[in-house]
Amino acid sequence: MRTDKSGLEIKERGKEVFYISLLIVFAIVIWGIAMPESFSAVANSIFDFLTVNLGWFYAITMTLFVIFCLWVALGRHGKIKLGKPDEEPEFSTISWFAMLFSAGMGVGLVFWGVAEPLNHYVAPLGMEGGTAAAADFAFKTSFFHWGLHPWAAYGVLALALAYMQFRHDKPAQISSIFIPLIGESRARGTIGKAVDILAIFATVAGVATSLGMATLQLTSGFNFLFGIPETDTVRLIVIGVITVLFMISAITGVDKGIKYLSNANITLASVIMVLCLIAGPTLLIINNFTNSFGIYMSSLVRDSFQISSEPWYGWWTIFYWAWWIAWAPFVASFIARISRGRTIREFVGGVLFAPTLASFVWFSIMGTMGINQGMEVAEEAIATTETAFFVVMQNYPLGGLISGIAVILLTTFFITSADSATFVLGILSDKGNQNPTVQRKVTWGLIQTGLAIALMLSGGLGMLQTGSIVAAFPFAIIMLLAMVSMMKSFSAEHKVDGVVDLNEVSDKSIEELDEIAR
Repeated sequence: MRTDKSGLEIKERGKEVFYISLLIVFAIVIWGIAMPESFSAVANSIFDFLTVNLGWFYAITMTLFVIFCLWVALGRHGKIKLGKPDEEPEFSTISWFAMLFSAGMGVGLVFWGVAEPLNHYVAPLGMEGGTAAAADFAFKTSFFHWGLHPWAAYGVLALALAYMQFRHDKPAQISSIFIPLIGESRARGTIGKAVDILAIFATVAGVATSLGMATLQLTSGFNFLFGIPETDTVRLIVIGVITVLFMISAITGVDKGIKYLSNANITLASVIMVLCLIAGPTLLIINNFTNSFGIYMSSLVRDSFQISSEPWYGWWTIFYWAWWIAWAPFVASFIARISRGRTIREFVGGVLFAPTLASFVWFSIMGTMGINQGMEVAEEAIATTETAFFVVMQNYPLGGLISGIAVILLTTFFITSADSATFVLGILSDKGNQNPTVQRKVTWGLIQTGLAIALMLSGGLGMLQTGSIVAAFPFAIIMLLAMVSMMKSFSAEHKVDGVVDLNEVSDKSIEELDEIAR
């Protein structure tokens, strides 16, 4: 626990951020439920403006994140440890990867693993659907949307947070990344409070939306597999059970509940992939992975900057870039929390490259199994995104077993994302405390569930998703500033490199580093 002279100020600031965040969240959700047409009109008009007029900004920003991550990993600063010189990583590499992967993608991979490639296969941009060229486009595009760019967005913010927390002992709040740029007093002032409140809202809105959508997919899966009706009562039972489970996991902490569930996620996902390789067209899956990886790499630079007036870009690429940025405060905060003791090079390798490769393998397997069934099954599958996975799997041997395991995986991913978010919200609203109080975690857990239920029953999940993306737009700027902040700090460390070992100045403040540099 921090006990510096500003401890009382930090405590009061934590309460202020917590209560203001609650007030804003409730006000916006009440607006959405009471006047959905008004809320939807405002959110959609702003979102349309952002995607149509600022698509270029999203494209350049996301690409800069990739370039920055590669620069810090391959440069001299890669050896800097996110912590004290003698600190070892808190979690094993496998558990660390399992937790960051579960928080970063989770339910989305099951939800879109089959559905996205099939959408692009049926209706590709600028070509005829159902062709070999359409299949190449489907894989390449899925790789692009779920590959280096989203993980780089998480990595930039997570690295800045971990660097400030563990190397310079600053509070685990988004506002801490501004300290090298504007000083600690200003970062703890009005600017910092506004940033932290915005981070909490973006997290609550994004996670509440995901909780509701995951509930809809689970109940759709139960209906498809077992004939259980998709009623509000069933949905309430599902989300109630999940809430109890994720609350237990969040309360037990990162080193127990969240870690064990994340390890289970990776195990179940691996089992599904192995079964799919056995039941599906194995050679075709491997060929598609190899071919699509080559196409992705060869077109990466062009695709990173390619924007046109075609509505497709707004519906897909720009929407994804905005959505990953909206999720960055939550995912980055959690990744930072579990990354203490790793070097920057290890951090980037684990956050950028490993999950990107895992996503490519997942989409290669799921996409191939869907496309291999032809246009008729593809069109049937994408008619309802929630059941696309199950529609495809029923056409294969072991399909029932794979679908059953997928339902379990959806549940564990669901729980992991929710308990990770609850943990992060506790940190952000509890003065940056790395182990927030049980009361604070329970409060946020109940708020998330309550919002998800209210919005699910009122049909406002898509509306809140759009609203959260709009509200998170400023985070693109915050994340760009995070890179500037890191470069300034690295510059100071570079100047003292050769005078003292970089890891020996891990206990120095930003101001002391500047003084040493001078």
